[in-house]
Amino acid sequence: MLAVPGPAAADGPHGVDDLRPGAHVADQGDANSRLDGRGVQFLPRRDVPEPPDVTALSWMVTDMASGKVLAAKDAHRPLPPASTLKALFAVTVLPRFSQEKVHTVSLRDLAGIEAGSSLAGLKEDLPYRVADLWHGVFLRSGSDAVHTLAGMNGGWDKTIDDMQATARRLGARDTTVESADGFDTPGQFSSAYDLTLFGRAGLTDPDFAYFASTKQAELPEDGGPDAFGIQNTNRLLVGSHGVRPYNGLIGVKNGYTTHAGNTLIAAARRDGRTLLVTVMNPQSGSRNAVYEETRSLLDWGFEAAPRAAAVGMLPVMAPGDSGDEPQRVVHRSQPVTPLHRAAVAAQTDADAHARYQWFLYAAGAVGVIALAGLGTGLWWRRRKPAGSRDGEPD
Repeated sequence: MLAVPGPAAADGPHGVDDLRPGAHVADQGDANSRLDGRGVQFLPRRDVPEPPDVTALSWMVTDMASGKVLAAKDAHRPLPPASTLKALFAVTVLPRFSQEKVHTVSLRDLAGIEAGSSLAGLKEDLPYRVADLWHGVFLRSGSDAVHTLAGMNGGWDKTIDDMQATARRLGARDTTVESADGFDTPGQFSSAYDLTLFGRAGLTDPDFAYFASTKQAELPEDGGPDAFGIQNTNRLLVGSHGVRPYNGLIGVKNGYTTHAGNTLIAAARRDGRTLLVTVMNPQSGSRNAVYEETRSLLDWGFEAAPRAAAVGMLPVMAPGDSGDEPQRVVHRSQPVTPLHRAAVAAQTDADAHARYQWFLYAAGAVGVIALAGLGTGLWWRRRKPAGSRDGEPD
């Protein structure tokens, strides 16, 4: 059940910011109604600078600890989210599988991926840990990784339904999910407000926080002849394509499609304060506009946050909204412990042995029986408009 007011933060051990219920903020209903308004929402104060003039169609700046929305523009405007919708995918699916679980990618896993989608580079018949798949999702916006995890979750359509249910539970009333990977699809929309909710919910999960802040990884992480390096496409996190890395950036998720333009959910921490900025579709024409406008909003937010009045409040997360410990915002600095190759092989052998025993029992046979190959039928996929393209623009 969702309620206002927002929580307050205190530093915890191991880089964890523990969220605890904060004091009631007066006139919250009036403040939240401002977010329904058009244009820039900001309450001027003599000692608080005005927000920067940016070209994004929609944006929002939020103090994570207090839940205060410091300023926003068209926060509930429905817009295509591109790959920032993968934050909702991760909030929904990431807690359901152990990071150490091994899955061998099949042809069925890779079926139905739209032409032009970003890919992590997964290979058929190669075993990957679930952690490898999430590296593919967060660092490369890989639709092949999303499809594989969605298949493990019960299928593409079930995952879309699960994501929609998660969005409703979080209070995200502007989001309609039609494609689990965020690819341009008719009828699919989200908003700066909703994407902020997804980023906030994700950062309560230590694994989400780790993957969102990871700059580079090897895929598979355990190496081998098929392994290769991947780098996060979030330019504000890694510093690339003429963008300087932002000091204190935790990460979260960037996106781009032809119809959505550039989108970004970015969290940063400085001097004990964590801010979350969401920017959707800058209009300046600059290839790095989404990153530079996010930088400007973060800089303003850190300067204004101590004195700025709230134009809205995020709802308090109820238990079960994300992971097992939803009252924490986590900045995880230690990597997920990698499995050794022997452990991967042992897990694969154990899975094969279990299947073999089950087959013997079902068939009543004696001796060695080979497993039948998996079918390669394609699953049904919701279509995109012609000409859409996913991933980072050139």
